[in-house]
Amino acid sequence: MITVHIVDDHKILVEGLQKLVDNSGFAQTTAVSYTGEDCLWKLSFKQPHVILLDINLPDWSGIDLCSVIKEKYPQVKIVALTSYSEYSIVRQMLENGASGYVIKNAMPEEILLGIQTVADNETFLCEEIDFLMNKRSVEQIWLTPRERILLKHIVNGYTNPEIAEQMLLAVDTINNYRKKLLCKLNARNTAVLVRIALEQKLV
Repeated sequence: MITVHIVDDHKILVEGLQKLVDNSGFAQTTAVSYTGEDCLWKLSFKQPHVILLDINLPDWSGIDLCSVIKEKYPQVKIVALTSYSEYSIVRQMLENGASGYVIKNAMPEEILLGIQTVADNETFLCEEIDFLMNKRSVEQIWLTPRERILLKHIVNGYTNPEIAEQMLLAVDTINNYRKKLLCKLNARNTAVLVRIALEQKLV
């Protein structure tokens, strides 16, 4: 039986989700939280297999909460269940450790399939989000604000020590960020990195 913790501040929606999960035959709701703090407190006692996590909570951003949960409890699978369907938000959730992303107006079968899929250590995107990501993945590259600033400095021809001084970071940190950028943009060297940045209008 897959254990599920529902985190959402809309009580009527939570009740509906709880019934859906508990009547599935393969999953059971073991906890419900209406705030991020309540979620973290309950997780300190018992971790479920899967968390259904709303992004818009009264005290936390679900995006940040996702990252904190995965850092503390890496074995827990997280499915974002939200009304947000923006590409950048989906990317942030996935990069922060979410294994699934489902829109709240998705069919009940999709929500249940999402729970099953992530519990099996696979990634699940509901049909609408899967279409969005496939459509944008080729042309859109999501960068953090810090990565974007670093990329701008690289395009402007600054050296790592100069960038470190401007960003108030250690040179080693800049080196690591630079390596991550090369990997993220699939660039084999700085020249290719700069070309991609300009072509994709990332700076």
